[in-house]
Amino acid sequence: MTERRPYRRESEESRREALILAALELVAEGGLEAATVRSIADRAGVTPGLIRHYFSGKEDLTRAAYRHMMEQMTADNVAVLETAPDCPLARLTAFVTASLTPPVMQPLRLAIWAGFLQLVRSDAAMRAVHEQTYLGYRDILENLIAALPRPASDAARCRSDAIACNAVIDGLWMEGSALPDNFASGELVAIGLHAIGAILGVTLAGAPPAPAAPPPTGAGPNGESA
Repeated sequence: MTERRPYRRESEESRREALILAALELVAEGGLEAATVRSIADRAGVTPGLIRHYFSGKEDLTRAAYRHMMEQMTADNVAVLETAPDCPLARLTAFVTASLTPPVMQPLRLAIWAGFLQLVRSDAAMRAVHEQTYLGYRDILENLIAALPRPASDAARCRSDAIACNAVIDGLWMEGSALPDNFASGELVAIGLHAIGAILGVTLAGAPPAPAAPPPTGAGPNGESA
């Protein structure tokens, strides 16, 4: 049985947000199946009929909840840029680091994301939300890349680099969120900075040194030819 929040007279916006947060909590706990209209209303401390006042139906609420979580993750990520040094390399380093540390990287957010993802293929409106939030994050990353002190690169190159760097971040984010105890503190950040630096041809502070190249085939233990 879900815990019912006490009724409080609140603003329209805060009641709408309470429904969204209730839906997110339930998806995290039991997947989309757990987020019924009744359970969402109970968790938010309102009557089921009130949901219709703010949303056209459960599907509309589900999309709003997914958008809320994705936009909040991006906002948490971007927040570090407010205090980052005025240096393109430092700003990209801060952004990547934030992407791979709490609160952006955490098991709860992975559980919610995975719960919603199954709708991306079957629901065109949900797919549109996914596309908009993905592109919003990637555009920020692309702008950070475009500001780097690299040899002249055109818009197509920056776009391609942003896609590749985003894929690195996504993969490490999923691994770190799913198995947080399997990695040493800062390990995924260091790997991410090294990989992204290699893609972009720059050195990002905090990245581990590149591993030494193996000796050529047939070389002796000190690298001399056998």
